[in-house]
Amino acid sequence: MLTHTQVWTAIDRLAARAGLSPSGLARKAGLDPTTFNRSKRTTPQGRSRWPSTESLAKSLAATGTSMETFVQLIDDPARPTSQGVPLTGLAQAGNGGYFDDAGLPVGNEWVEVAFPAIADENAYALSIHGDSLEPVYRDGCVIVVAPAAPVRKGDRVVVRTKDGAVTLKELKRRTPKVIEVRSIGASPKDHTLLARDVIWMARILWASQ
Repeated sequence: MLTHTQVWTAIDRLAARAGLSPSGLARKAGLDPTTFNRSKRTTPQGRSRWPSTESLAKSLAATGTSMETFVQLIDDPARPTSQGVPLTGLAQAGNGGYFDDAGLPVGNEWVEVAFPAIADENAYALSIHGDSLEPVYRDGCVIVVAPAAPVRKGDRVVVRTKDGAVTLKELKRRTPKVIEVRSIGASPKDHTLLARDVIWMARILWASQ
């Protein structure tokens, strides 16, 4: 039987998965910041209260999370609140030995940092140095990438091409033959890549501010 505690705990995990507090999740979903506060989880009479389906639906949409993934957050009582995520610099990521052909981190040149637990065990982090990606990503910013997350139009992504370059882009359109992207920076430009020249593309799930 599904309990109130399980659902509220899953919402807390959803927020942590997105690098947010429960109130931050509510704001991102366009809700009142207090929607997921502890005080809202019971009635004035002390009875347990369910979150509304509207608030849940908006939270899933705001974080790009499927209902299937949310159910996993409910069903996994042992899911940790944080995990170790491998980190390296974006500039170094284009060197050989950091990724396998599927875009998963490999090798011993990564350092591990703690990050709120997310559903992708192969998630990794890249640090940004310099101002070439401003104002979107500033010097010192850290982004977290989830190779298993579905990539959709409008997502910011990490792209690796056959020439070995690892770059950050915004996905505009994808067909079996071409991938249209927009560069990130002060003067963004549109580019068309041949699908056969792209080794892998992974969604940027979170970025520090």
